[in-house]
Amino acid sequence: MSHNRLFRILLQFSKYISLFLLCITLAIACNSNQPQSTNPTTVDNNRISIGTTLKPRTLDPADSYELSGLNIIYNVGESLYTYKLGTTEIEPLLATAMPTISEDGKTYTIPLRQGVTFQDDAPFNAEAMAFSLNRFISNGGKPAFLLSDVIDKVTATGEYELTITLKQPFAAFPALLAFPGACAVSPQAYEIGSGKFNPNTLIGTGKYKLKEFSSDSISLDINENYWGDQPSNEGINLQIYAGNSANLFNSFRTREIDVAYQSLDPNQITNLLAGAEKQQWQAIEGSGTVVNYLVLNLNQEPLNKPEVRQAIAAIIDRGLINQRVLQGQAEPLYSLVPTTFDVYQPTLQTLYGDANTTKAKELLIQAGYSASNPAIIEIWHPSGSITRGIVAETLKALVEQELDGLMQFVPSNVESASFFSNLSKGVYPAALVDWYPDFLDADNYIQPFLSCSQGSQATGCQAGAAESRGSFYYSDRVNQLINQQRQATDPEIRKEIFAQLQKTLAEDVPYIPLWQTKDYAFAQNNLNGVVINPSQNFPFWTINQ
Repeated sequence: MSHNRLFRILLQFSKYISLFLLCITLAIACNSNQPQSTNPTTVDNNRISIGTTLKPRTLDPADSYELSGLNIIYNVGESLYTYKLGTTEIEPLLATAMPTISEDGKTYTIPLRQGVTFQDDAPFNAEAMAFSLNRFISNGGKPAFLLSDVIDKVTATGEYELTITLKQPFAAFPALLAFPGACAVSPQAYEIGSGKFNPNTLIGTGKYKLKEFSSDSISLDINENYWGDQPSNEGINLQIYAGNSANLFNSFRTREIDVAYQSLDPNQITNLLAGAEKQQWQAIEGSGTVVNYLVLNLNQEPLNKPEVRQAIAAIIDRGLINQRVLQGQAEPLYSLVPTTFDVYQPTLQTLYGDANTTKAKELLIQAGYSASNPAIIEIWHPSGSITRGIVAETLKALVEQELDGLMQFVPSNVESASFFSNLSKGVYPAALVDWYPDFLDADNYIQPFLSCSQGSQATGCQAGAAESRGSFYYSDRVNQLINQQRQATDPEIRKEIFAQLQKTLAEDVPYIPLWQTKDYAFAQNNLNGVVINPSQNFPFWTINQ
């Protein structure tokens, strides 16, 4: 299918933004052909300097719910379980084995590592771990619900044995225990009590200890008393370019920093990838776990008609979006579950394909629409997201080009705070949204979207996850399947249930997955050991010169 006319339409919207971003990139890179130093300029060449635009709000594990703070906590603290580097496979960390689970699926008994001390020399044991998890729940921080919704009680049943009782069975529970904020913290340094947080300090059991935390930098030193292998470097200097990717980009190109990670815009990534091809530096690419999707409000016309939702699913051209908007820096996605997981099923591709104009037209005519009576749908997005704005215009141009007037998309935007507040109120017929997982299990891509605690087929979801996501989708069968996979302990049974859930998602179409992110880090040529995790938690200890 030719998209020449489509591109001309898009050009009127996007050329100014693209030229503006390109000019900034070229201006910053104007000195790239000048002689540059062989080694990065750092205070201490035995330490690694990392640049980022992400500024932590807090370093308290019980209150940190943003990637910026969680990355530091991941390197300074340790949880009971973690993921093998570069994978979504769980392994013990402060635990010595996977949990023993009771027959009813509610009681988890976890053996703990001995010979571990906190960075303030307090001993680590079951009492300390119980203190840490109870504090996470009781202090009421932003991520508290992750454990409070699931855990009934946490007790030390031996000096190095922890027992956790759940409110109901939850097969993905070990993945929750791998959340960085669920790490062990020193009982000497922290208190249990609502709102009692230590935002500027961090005392855990990890390979690094916090030396300094200021508005524009974070310094980590080696934890000399660490129980395991020491880091491959002698410390980390983290430079924060708060919200300024241009400064991050420039600092990396001029070798002021060793590593650039989170976040660069697409033009800057394209420029750095080109430099990596010329061996000016290294590009490290990872499969991300952030999903981007179109949510459809089933309570608003014409999206209350399944044929209209299915027609939208059929007309979507993910390849076009990826190449022309995202510059190839994403992966087309045909399920809410990312390709990173072995339960992934490309059900929307199987059912609709990509840019299936014929099927889309058939469905719209079947629903009673014509060129004189088109299905008109507003697509909303946050005004601060240039990418989503261009995606919305791309979809608008696509249906104008291909559907002979049977459907019209009307892009609209509003500032971010209002956008996210209005989603759950049912204000928007359709919206472009992204999802950052709380923990790496397929459940975290299904339950937060499709489950509903109150509603019916007639009224839609009135309370629950589907309401908060803005689709108002309700299905008794889907609710039952979600509960079944949460209680199943056999991975193969869970895999089959997830296949059924993804098939139902494709048939009912309350959401249309569009793409999952690719993750990029850039490192100078003298470095080794830069690893990107699917969780987006960045291990500092593997990097060496």
